[in-house]
Amino acid sequence: MNTKTKLGAVLGGTVLTVALTATGGTAWAAPATSTPATSSAAASPAAVTKLSQADAANRLRNAGITWSSSGNCTNRNNAHCTSFEQINLATVQGAITLKNASRCALTITGGTETGHASGTYSHWNGYKLDFNPTTCLSNYITGTFTYIGPRAGDGAPQYRAASGNIYARESNHWDVLFYSCGC
Repeated sequence: MNTKTKLGAVLGGTVLTVALTATGGTAWAAPATSTPATSSAAASPAAVTKLSQADAANRLRNAGITWSSSGNCTNRNNAHCTSFEQINLATVQGAITLKNASRCALTITGGTETGHASGTYSHWNGYKLDFNPTTCLSNYITGTFTYIGPRAGDGAPQYRAASGNIYARESNHWDVLFYSCGC
Protein backbone atom coordinates (compact mmCIF):
# COMPACT_ATOMS: atom_id res chain seq x y z
CA MET A 1 0.00 0.00 0.00
CA ASN A 2 1.39 3.41 -0.97
CA THR A 3 0.86 5.62 2.07
CA LYS A 4 1.52 9.21 3.00
CA THR A 5 0.88 8.94 6.71
CA LYS A 6 0.39 6.05 9.09
CA LEU A 7 -1.15 6.69 12.51
CA GLY A 8 -1.61 4.30 15.41
CA ALA A 9 -3.76 4.52 18.50
CA VAL A 10 -4.29 2.35 21.53
CA LEU A 11 -7.87 1.81 22.61
CA GLY A 12 -8.52 -0.49 25.52
CA GLY A 13 -5.23 -2.26 25.00
CA THR A 14 -5.87 -2.83 21.28
CA VAL A 15 -3.65 -1.13 18.74
CA LEU A 16 -5.57 0.37 15.83
CA THR A 17 -3.70 1.58 12.77
CA VAL A 18 -4.98 4.09 10.23
CA ALA A 19 -3.11 4.80 7.02
CA LEU A 20 -3.92 7.73 4.78
CA THR A 21 -3.24 6.72 1.18
CA ALA A 22 -1.62 8.89 -1.44
CA THR A 23 -5.02 9.30 -3.09
CA GLY A 24 -6.56 10.68 0.12
CA GLY A 25 -8.43 7.50 1.06
CA THR A 26 -8.22 5.80 4.44
CA ALA A 27 -7.19 2.22 5.05
CA TRP A 28 -7.81 0.56 8.39
CA ALA A 29 -5.52 -2.21 9.52
CA ALA A 30 -6.97 -5.01 11.57
CA PRO A 31 -5.89 -4.91 15.21
CA ALA A 32 -2.74 -6.91 15.62
CA THR A 33 -2.65 -9.54 18.28
CA SER A 34 0.18 -9.07 20.65
CA THR A 35 1.85 -11.02 23.36
CA PRO A 36 2.52 -9.49 26.75
CA ALA A 37 5.99 -8.13 27.38
CA THR A 38 6.38 -10.55 30.26
CA SER A 39 7.28 -14.20 29.96
CA SER A 40 3.84 -15.17 31.21
CA ALA A 41 1.71 -17.07 28.74
CA ALA A 42 -1.47 -15.39 30.04
CA ALA A 43 -2.59 -12.10 28.53
CA SER A 44 -2.30 -9.08 30.80
CA PRO A 45 -2.93 -5.36 30.44
CA ALA A 46 -0.03 -3.14 29.48
CA ALA A 47 2.23 -2.02 32.30
CA VAL A 48 0.67 0.79 34.29
CA THR A 49 1.88 3.11 37.03
CA LYS A 50 0.29 2.29 40.38
CA LEU A 51 -0.20 4.87 43.14
CA SER A 52 -0.28 4.56 46.91
CA GLN A 53 -3.32 5.60 48.92
CA ALA A 54 -1.53 8.77 50.08
CA ASP A 55 -0.29 9.79 46.62
CA ALA A 56 -3.67 9.26 44.95
CA ALA A 57 -5.54 11.03 47.76
CA ASN A 58 -3.18 14.03 47.55
CA ARG A 59 -3.59 14.30 43.78
CA LEU A 60 -7.39 14.08 44.00
CA ARG A 61 -7.60 16.50 46.94
CA ASN A 62 -5.38 19.03 45.14
CA ALA A 63 -7.74 18.84 42.15
CA GLY A 64 -10.76 19.52 44.36
CA ILE A 65 -12.20 15.99 44.11
CA THR A 66 -13.69 14.58 47.30
CA TRP A 67 -14.59 11.04 48.33
CA SER A 68 -16.83 9.33 50.82
CA SER A 69 -16.90 5.93 52.45
CA SER A 70 -19.77 4.20 54.22
CA GLY A 71 -17.19 2.85 56.70
CA ASN A 72 -15.22 6.11 56.96
CA CYS A 73 -12.04 4.19 56.06
CA THR A 74 -9.51 3.47 53.29
CA ASN A 75 -8.71 -0.23 53.87
CA ARG A 76 -8.54 -1.93 50.47
CA ASN A 77 -9.66 -5.26 51.95
CA ASN A 78 -12.86 -3.85 53.47
CA ALA A 79 -15.84 -3.41 51.12
CA HIS A 80 -17.22 -0.59 53.33
CA CYS A 81 -14.14 1.55 52.69
CA THR A 82 -13.18 3.71 49.71
CA SER A 83 -9.57 2.92 48.85
CA PHE A 84 -7.15 4.28 46.25
CA GLU A 85 -4.34 1.85 47.08
CA GLN A 86 -2.90 0.42 43.83
CA ILE A 87 -5.04 2.71 41.63
CA ASN A 88 -3.64 3.47 38.18
CA LEU A 89 -2.09 6.90 37.66
CA ALA A 90 -4.14 7.22 34.45
CA THR A 91 -7.35 6.60 36.43
CA VAL A 92 -6.57 9.43 38.84
CA GLN A 93 -5.57 11.68 35.93
CA GLY A 94 -8.80 10.70 34.14
CA ALA A 95 -10.87 11.74 37.18
CA ILE A 96 -9.05 15.07 37.26
CA THR A 97 -9.63 15.55 33.52
CA LEU A 98 -13.34 14.74 34.04
CA LYS A 99 -13.61 17.33 36.81
CA ASN A 100 -11.91 20.02 34.73
CA ALA A 101 -13.90 19.26 31.56
CA SER A 102 -17.29 18.93 33.26
CA ARG A 103 -16.76 21.72 35.80
CA CYS A 104 -18.83 19.60 38.18
CA ALA A 105 -18.11 18.85 41.81
CA LEU A 106 -17.00 15.21 41.92
CA THR A 107 -17.36 12.83 44.85
CA ILE A 108 -15.84 9.37 44.55
CA THR A 109 -17.85 6.64 46.28
CA GLY A 110 -15.86 3.60 45.19
CA GLY A 111 -12.23 2.91 44.38
CA THR A 112 -9.94 -0.10 44.54
CA GLU A 113 -11.52 -1.76 47.56
CA THR A 114 -12.84 -5.31 47.49
CA GLY A 115 -16.53 -5.91 46.82
CA HIS A 116 -16.73 -4.86 43.16
CA ALA A 117 -16.98 -7.11 40.11
CA SER A 118 -13.75 -8.82 39.12
CA GLY A 119 -11.96 -8.72 35.78
CA THR A 120 -8.90 -7.30 34.11
CA TYR A 121 -10.29 -3.76 33.86
CA SER A 122 -11.81 -3.70 37.35
CA HIS A 123 -11.89 -1.55 40.46
CA TRP A 124 -9.45 -3.90 42.21
CA ASN A 125 -6.95 -3.61 39.34
CA GLY A 126 -7.10 0.20 39.47
CA TYR A 127 -9.07 0.97 36.29
CA LYS A 128 -12.41 2.06 37.77
CA LEU A 129 -13.91 4.67 40.06
CA ASP A 130 -17.52 5.19 41.17
CA PHE A 131 -18.89 8.74 41.32
CA ASN A 132 -21.90 10.26 43.06
CA PRO A 133 -24.46 10.87 40.27
CA THR A 134 -25.07 14.59 40.69
CA THR A 135 -27.31 16.35 38.17
CA CYS A 136 -24.28 18.25 36.86
CA LEU A 137 -22.23 15.09 36.26
CA SER A 138 -25.13 13.10 34.81
CA ASN A 139 -26.03 15.90 32.40
CA TYR A 140 -22.39 16.25 31.33
CA ILE A 141 -21.94 12.53 30.66
CA THR A 142 -25.22 12.01 28.82
CA GLY A 143 -24.88 15.25 26.87
CA THR A 144 -21.23 14.88 25.89
CA PHE A 145 -20.49 11.20 25.37
CA THR A 146 -21.91 8.64 22.94
CA TYR A 147 -24.59 6.24 24.17
CA ILE A 148 -23.43 2.71 23.36
CA GLY A 149 -26.28 0.65 24.82
CA PRO A 150 -26.88 -1.35 27.97
CA ARG A 151 -24.04 -3.18 29.68
CA ALA A 152 -24.22 -6.96 29.48
CA GLY A 153 -25.08 -8.51 32.80
CA ASP A 154 -26.81 -5.64 34.57
CA GLY A 155 -28.27 -3.50 31.77
CA ALA A 156 -26.66 -0.28 33.02
CA PRO A 157 -26.81 2.40 30.27
CA GLN A 158 -23.30 3.04 28.93
CA TYR A 159 -21.66 6.07 27.35
CA ARG A 160 -18.26 6.14 25.63
CA ALA A 161 -15.96 9.16 25.56
CA ALA A 162 -13.70 9.90 22.60
CA SER A 163 -10.83 8.71 24.82
CA GLY A 164 -12.44 5.25 24.97
CA ASN A 165 -13.37 5.55 28.65
CA ILE A 166 -16.74 3.99 29.51
CA TYR A 167 -19.36 5.55 31.83
CA ALA A 168 -22.07 3.16 33.10
CA ARG A 169 -25.04 4.49 35.10
CA GLU A 170 -25.67 1.99 37.86
CA SER A 171 -28.55 2.36 40.32
CA ASN A 172 -26.85 4.82 42.68
CA HIS A 173 -23.60 5.90 41.00
CA TRP A 174 -21.62 6.33 37.78
CA ASP A 175 -19.21 3.41 37.32
CA VAL A 176 -16.34 4.75 35.20
CA LEU A 177 -13.75 2.63 33.41
CA PHE A 178 -10.65 4.68 32.69
CA TYR A 179 -8.64 3.20 29.82
CA SER A 180 -6.81 6.51 29.53
CA CYS A 181 -6.25 9.78 31.36
CA GLY A 182 -8.74 11.58 29.07
CA CYS A 183 -12.37 11.91 30.13
